[in-house]
Amino acid sequence: MVRLNEVGRLLCAAGVQFPYLDDPMVVELLTLREAVRWCLASGFLLMRFEGDAKVVIDKICRADVHDSRVGTILEEIMQIFRENPGFTVRFVGRENNRVAHMVARQALSLFPTTCRYFDFQNWLASRM
Repeated sequence: MVRLNEVGRLLCAAGVQFPYLDDPMVVELLTLREAVRWCLASGFLLMRFEGDAKVVIDKICRADVHDSRVGTILEEIMQIFRENPGFTVRFVGRENNRVAHMVARQALSLFPTTCRYFDFQNWLASRM
């Protein structure tokens, strides 16, 4: 998860691993659910979630919860979106989010088994 401000400046990133899961759709949805929960717990009222997993984003946008593998997770995410009209989700192809993808990978490599946050600006400055 990469958090940007309203002008697109990177603020922080987080990584989380889901050991023993090998279904990319389940992992993408669990990651989105964690991001949505974190935003709620942090008091955000306006958030745009972007992802490069088109099948996942399409399921959310169509409210398609009929997939037995992910129906419960989808329903929980969609309920949060219904209750928080300032939350939106959209598909962004990987070729258009290279920086976010790189930062999310870095966050995951720093904290492989838990979801923790790091100061992206300091991390980036240390590499320059």
